[in-house]
Amino acid sequence: MNKILPIVMASTWETLIMVVFSTIFSCIIGLPLGVLLHASGAEEHGGIHPMPILNSILSRIVNVFRSFPFIILIIILMPLSRLIIGTSIGTAATIVPLSIAAAPFVARIVESALKEIDPGVVQAARAMGSTNWQIIRKVLIPEAMPSLVSGVTLTIINLIGYSAMAGALGGGGLGDLAIRYGYQRFMPSYMVVAVIIILVMVEIIQVVGNRLSNHLISRR
Repeated sequence: MNKILPIVMASTWETLIMVVFSTIFSCIIGLPLGVLLHASGAEEHGGIHPMPILNSILSRIVNVFRSFPFIILIIILMPLSRLIIGTSIGTAATIVPLSIAAAPFVARIVESALKEIDPGVVQAARAMGSTNWQIIRKVLIPEAMPSLVSGVTLTIINLIGYSAMAGALGGGGLGDLAIRYGYQRFMPSYMVVAVIIILVMVEIIQVVGNRLSNHLISRR
């Protein structure tokens, strides 16, 4: 137990770092991208400033990145990780492909959440003289907040799974612990502990996300 605890704690910390920072960066990229996808969409689908060509280009880019298997995306983005971080392996380097992999997912979540908003609310804001930016900032995003929270919760859970896969390519974290110790060194106890910690993390995040989303709905 004295041997396994420090290794497990270090791996858990690495996973938390990867998930937290990749969530932040993917939201920074995905939120404005999702808003732009919705705003530039067709008017009958809720678009407040239709731009068909831009919408089509962005939609295809998002679809391309969403279709890439994460393991392949890590390999493709190794040069970018090396350029930004200085290395293509390790916890910090893995944040780059994690963020890029999750950003299109976040964008689609944001776009879907905004489409759920009653068009009458947007029309009322427009009738009061609100600009497109004011509609986005004061109407669309506040109204979609419960759905956005649920979407971010799902993104974090997916990132935990991605971070575990990143361990296969030297990404560190609990996935690396399970592969390097549990599989390669024939120590199943390490793999069991890694799986249990991942399950607990997912459960905690799901509960917190659900409660926060329900709280936002009740305040409407």
